[in-house]
Amino acid sequence: MRRLAAIVSALLLTGLAATAAVVSSAPGVRAENNGVERTPVMGWSSWSYLRNHPTAATIEAQAKALSDSGLEKYGYRYVNLDDFWYRCPGSQGPEVDSYGRWVVNSGRFPAKAEPGGGTVNGIKAVADYVHSLGLKFGIYVTPGISKQAVAENTKIAGTGYTARDIAEPSVRENNYNCGGMVGIDYSKPGAQAYTNSWADMLASWGVDYVKFDGITNRDTADVKAWSAALRQTGRPMVLNITQGSYTSKIAPTLMRYANQWEFAPDIECYGCEKGGSSYPLTNWAHVANRFDYVASWQPYAGPGGFNDYDSIEVGNGGNDGLTPAERQTQLSLWALGSSPLILGVDLTHLNPNDLRYLKNTAVLAVDQDSIAARRVADHGTSQVFAKTERGGDVIVGLFNTSATARRVSVPPSAVGLPAGRRYALDNLWTHRSSTARGIGATVPAHGVVLYRVTAR
Repeated sequence: MRRLAAIVSALLLTGLAATAAVVSSAPGVRAENNGVERTPVMGWSSWSYLRNHPTAATIEAQAKALSDSGLEKYGYRYVNLDDFWYRCPGSQGPEVDSYGRWVVNSGRFPAKAEPGGGTVNGIKAVADYVHSLGLKFGIYVTPGISKQAVAENTKIAGTGYTARDIAEPSVRENNYNCGGMVGIDYSKPGAQAYTNSWADMLASWGVDYVKFDGITNRDTADVKAWSAALRQTGRPMVLNITQGSYTSKIAPTLMRYANQWEFAPDIECYGCEKGGSSYPLTNWAHVANRFDYVASWQPYAGPGGFNDYDSIEVGNGGNDGLTPAERQTQLSLWALGSSPLILGVDLTHLNPNDLRYLKNTAVLAVDQDSIAARRVADHGTSQVFAKTERGGDVIVGLFNTSATARRVSVPPSAVGLPAGRRYALDNLWTHRSSTARGIGATVPAHGVVLYRVTAR
């Protein structure tokens, strides 16, 4: 399988996806280098659209749609199964196997017969199908150990220890939709072995990406343990850390042990949904609240470790909950921040115009350069983000956060360009080029003008 950076570079033919130097320096902590993506991952996740109703059939349908749409050729290749894949009989926590690990909900993900005889569990069956399309498969877990494992005092695979030897029942861990998870004391013998057994199980299923959800500042030991566990499997797996409410205090741990981390509230507008559907998926307020997150977390991102601003809700037209200008804003802001581009939409009903947005190679190149842009201007009704490429070009995002069109501009010196020159302005959305002595444009309401700027 070709690496993501190679895919995008081949499409662009211009080398725009090459790694470049950041505008400002980041803290001196090395990003995780566990043999997986060094550029932001791209793909799809089940949460925004399927929510609590994933099945083998619906996940496979989304995977096929991802392949059939041509998006895979543009780098979108992860198909990530979020929550609700395991059995949850009640508040006592997820049902567990003889080694204390969650059990697949076979009603939603039935076992499947193999051609040569025997069967595979329903998750591995889906992973095998996803891989048959040339795609990657991801899954969802949360920290801790189920109360059911503690009650049954299940064994820890390959050891003489049990669940009660490692559990910290006084610590309640986040599992939002099932509950019943308690802490693990990683100073206890058997604790790392338990997490290793989890990772070994996921590797045997063919998992390529692990979403580790519900993390707080106290869960640094869990992050380290999962990083070590994934490494020891020998199977490259992306480790994505998502929050139960953490702050930048945990950033050094994330940078060292994870590949990407999500720290903002959910992008979905749960209160906007109509008729029991997941639509509209989001709204402007849930996108606009990312500007401050992109600015404040900018120092912590770099090749191999990326700030994740949550799902891209572009693809279902009016059901996105965003205007066309707002969709360009979301994609532009995520790209400037070099965030993972994980779609949350229904891929089986893609809007043609949205699909063009998602296949805009000039914008994708901005995302794949692995540089997190810094905010250079915040005027209340407008914001400007910028980052400098290796060759000296500057990517500038002029954002209008007001409800009416307005002029947004920035001095060239503010984005690191020499003053008193003429500049070539390449608009990455309209693909029109112009020259000017300054950097500015009239920007639609809640919209963006995304320039590649070259000093002449």
